[in-house]
Amino acid sequence: MTSRSAAKTASADGGRARITALTTLPGGRAHESVGTGPSRSALLWGRRRVLLLNATYEPLTAISLRRAIVLVLRERADVVHADDGGLAVHSADMSVPVPSVIRLRSFVKVPYRAVVPLTRAALMHRDRFRCGYCSAKATTIDHVLPRSRGGAHSWENCVACCASCNHRKADRLLSELGWSLRVQPGVPKGRHWRLLATVKEIDPAWAQYIDAGAA
Repeated sequence: MTSRSAAKTASADGGRARITALTTLPGGRAHESVGTGPSRSALLWGRRRVLLLNATYEPLTAISLRRAIVLVLRERADVVHADDGGLAVHSADMSVPVPSVIRLRSFVKVPYRAVVPLTRAALMHRDRFRCGYCSAKATTIDHVLPRSRGGAHSWENCVACCASCNHRKADRLLSELGWSLRVQPGVPKGRHWRLLATVKEIDPAWAQYIDAGAA
């Protein structure tokens, strides 16, 4: 069984039937309002991501809230960290805290893939959202050796960049500007980077497990 198949158990017919009847309530007090726009629970189901850990606490992937709830209801996983705001999902006869981190009860063997995909999210995390030239807040990605001058789209040639430096540098070389890189860019190491490559925002509750995966 792989992490992918573990996540897919959330779409099993039995779990899906139970999820359909659930309602998201803040602390079990306020009921969802009726209107023409998207409901609070619909937004929560659609946007919320939950960190899935292996039985060994190794981070595997980020899954939808719906899948996470089903894994818990089907007793395939346990809630490790719940929502700090006290959000809970209710049905007629039970209540489940909205999770931010869940752990599989059974260990799954995941094949190791050495190549970490170069995505905007992963590169921003690698450079800690700071410009590779001036350390300001990064908003875009820059090719150190411009593509127009033969530069590759690779980990070693890409850095996070602020809008000002990106505009000033354009298609020029660092030597032409007298600039230097704060840190030499390279390929990040560790299985957890495959997770970071797919997630734009990291829940603070995930940090300790992602850091452990990097060790």
